[in-house]
Amino acid sequence: MKKTFVIDTNVILHTHGAIFSFQEHDVVVPLGVIEELDRFKGVNDERGREARQASRDLDNLRELGNLAEGVKLPTGGILQVMIDSEYDMPSIGGLDAKKVDNRILACALTLKKAGKNPILVSKDINCRIKADALGIQAEDYETNKIDIDELYSGWKELIMPAEKIETFLREEGLEYKENDLFKNEFLLLKAAENENKTALAKYDGIQKKILPLFHLNSRPWGVEPMNLQQKFAIELLLCNEIQLVTLVGRAGTGKTLLALACGLQKTIDEHLFRKLLVSRPIMPLGKDIGYLPGSKDEKLSHWMQPIFDNLEFVMDRLYKNSDDVDKKIRFLIESQKVQIEAITYIRGRSIPKQYLIVDEAQNLTPHEVKTIISRAGEGTKVVLTGDPYQIDNPYLDSSSNGLNFVIEKFKDHNLFGHIILNKSERSSLSALASELL
Repeated sequence: MKKTFVIDTNVILHTHGAIFSFQEHDVVVPLGVIEELDRFKGVNDERGREARQASRDLDNLRELGNLAEGVKLPTGGILQVMIDSEYDMPSIGGLDAKKVDNRILACALTLKKAGKNPILVSKDINCRIKADALGIQAEDYETNKIDIDELYSGWKELIMPAEKIETFLREEGLEYKENDLFKNEFLLLKAAENENKTALAKYDGIQKKILPLFHLNSRPWGVEPMNLQQKFAIELLLCNEIQLVTLVGRAGTGKTLLALACGLQKTIDEHLFRKLLVSRPIMPLGKDIGYLPGSKDEKLSHWMQPIFDNLEFVMDRLYKNSDDVDKKIRFLIESQKVQIEAITYIRGRSIPKQYLIVDEAQNLTPHEVKTIISRAGEGTKVVLTGDPYQIDNPYLDSSSNGLNFVIEKFKDHNLFGHIILNKSERSSLSALASELL
């Protein structure tokens, strides 16, 4: 049955292509939404870009007919721009008619009165609550949302006969013809007869084989893996064939540390990359302290301190003298072997033959992540790290952030690898906080 969807402004600001996402169903855009798009189109951020593109899309549709009467969409539905003053606002509980949200609700009520049973689509929780109170069906915009509880883990246990595991270890590989594994998915092989007999492996989707870990005994810059998932992470980070890696885990699981250590090994020791480029979004925890004085590097130093903390930890394992640690870090920065950059300056760049680490990637939108990955030139490896449960961006949540989006879209590609780190290794206090809070 054909449905009618009333679109809130925040849905279009989330993605301008939302009006084309409802297949054969009708789409109603209240006039108040157009007003809000006009207000946002001058804003120099992601919302402004989406508002401008949405306005262009609507203008192109206007050439096909009268928007007030309805224009046929490529998907088969009808798009209509609806005047929202047709409904008597006081009669719906005395809501303020000057507020655009209430005028959008008025449009939905007008449609309901006409017998169309509309569905309000909004990312605003309060707007959905008001709609429900008025008897209007309301939904969140679910496109590009990923259920975090069903997020791909990157590894699984596989039970098989002990003789197969012996064959695997002896021949350094085992054919696997089933279609229940993703490319580059890790495996903990367990013998059916004895669960203590185990082996670690990775699925090669091209050869259709289970292969042993090539970097199982690697200790990049003295960093030793503390658990199973960290071993898998190091394998991904050191593998030359895998060009995009995502590491997900709570605080203290070693995401950034492992990425930095492996990046240093590939850049400094093996000379496979020209430099190690580390970046993270400028997103404050709590209230911002305002504008910072100084040059760009001086401003960034405060935001990038977590990166320096991890660099110091890595160096401390190699150099016991604190002066030597400081000198080594300073040398790496000044020689530009290690470059620390804000995400702000990534757009427009082409990044060839570099080991790019993007920390706190859960604070990025799907579009921002796309922009970053598309910067990668020939020979560049991109590593995204983050925790979907710790999001500081007010416009994102655990299911709509760019990190989850990448994992879901790339999880069965040869160039991609992913692992979820579950165990905190920072300290017993950190592990307890991650578990209880």
